[in-house]
Amino acid sequence: MTAPGRGQGGEDELPIRVYLVDDHAVVRRGMHAYLEMLDDIAIVGEASRGEEAVAGIAALATDGGPPHVVLMDLLMPGMGGIEATAMIKAAHPEVEVVAVTSFVAQEKVHAALQAGAMGYILKDAEADEVAAAIRAAHRGEVYLAPAAARQLAKSLRDPRPEPERESLTEREREVLVLVAKGASNKAIGNELTISERTARTHVSNILLKLGLGSRTQAALWAIREGLASPTDP
Repeated sequence: MTAPGRGQGGEDELPIRVYLVDDHAVVRRGMHAYLEMLDDIAIVGEASRGEEAVAGIAALATDGGPPHVVLMDLLMPGMGGIEATAMIKAAHPEVEVVAVTSFVAQEKVHAALQAGAMGYILKDAEADEVAAAIRAAHRGEVYLAPAAARQLAKSLRDPRPEPERESLTEREREVLVLVAKGASNKAIGNELTISERTARTHVSNILLKLGLGSRTQAALWAIREGLASPTDP
């Protein structure tokens, strides 16, 4: 099974360099076992956490080049796949990301695409579909699982109203202001006397309520709404 890259000649004929990110080792092993059998795909790294993926891809970028495509699990302990996607795309715009998750929800599809993902597939997808999503992303084409495409089409027919600050709790507003200042989850926890895990949960809830894909987008939203100042230290 061989498919061309983004063109003919030069580096485009090399295998598609793929990086696997999933907190379940058995899932990574399954994907690795199948993908390594394909002539046009080469696995260049793996990670079990979003933070690990961001660091690993940065290391690859300085030693042989970053991957062409990242298969990114969305739900992981620590940094989630949506935030990791946004960070990877910000640092390496040439890297394409295919989101992989166990379920489809409008908010998740929107958030993944807003963060920069080029594809959205389910973990129970057939192996051939995973390979097809990788190849499509490498060609610069969006690939959506049928269920994700239906959710996206539904949201376009019936768009949600612009999120309002009133949808956030008082605690979530406090967390959002700190996010806008660039505070990490640990720093937020220290400032508000809550655990780092609780801070992370608040950040996830804020992104979900506002329909945003990353902390950066949340910070910009807070500044736009006057909850924080771009000159805040």
